[in-house]
Amino acid sequence: MKSAAVERWFASTKPPSEAALRRVRELILGADPSMRERIQYGITFSSTKSGDFAAFVRYSESGVNLRLMRGRRLHGRYPHLEGATVKRMRIADEREASARAAELRSMVKEWCALGDAATARATKRAAAPMRGGSALGISSHRPVHKPSLSPRRPLR
Repeated sequence: MKSAAVERWFASTKPPSEAALRRVRELILGADPSMRERIQYGITFSSTKSGDFAAFVRYSESGVNLRLMRGRRLHGRYPHLEGATVKRMRIADEREASARAAELRSMVKEWCALGDAATARATKRAAAPMRGGSALGISSHRPVHKPSLSPRRPLR
């Protein structure tokens, strides 16, 4: 979903590669209906309820530098994704952004699926009754004290 705040950011910032930035933005937001965008710290972020996906960094330089916030979580094959710990994708212009459309969409879809899977696991854990107790977590059993395996030092 496009944001009016991001439109104002484009109008006031006037980045040199605005057409390429807008194309990447369009691809990210169009890849999954849960994607949103916002301005924070003076840059644009694309995110879902489960967290930030990416941000446009170094936007005052030519080209697009897309920084993925938790890019190491992606396990798909993305040949244009760079970096060992901090993942990023550099795109020279609007034409190159269009050429990488399938790769960008695939990254967004995988990111959103990771968030959906985490939400499903959390919901399943919350709905499951606790072992040894009732669904409310109330148990008539007293906790069992387990002695420490480390030797105790004598008190002086």
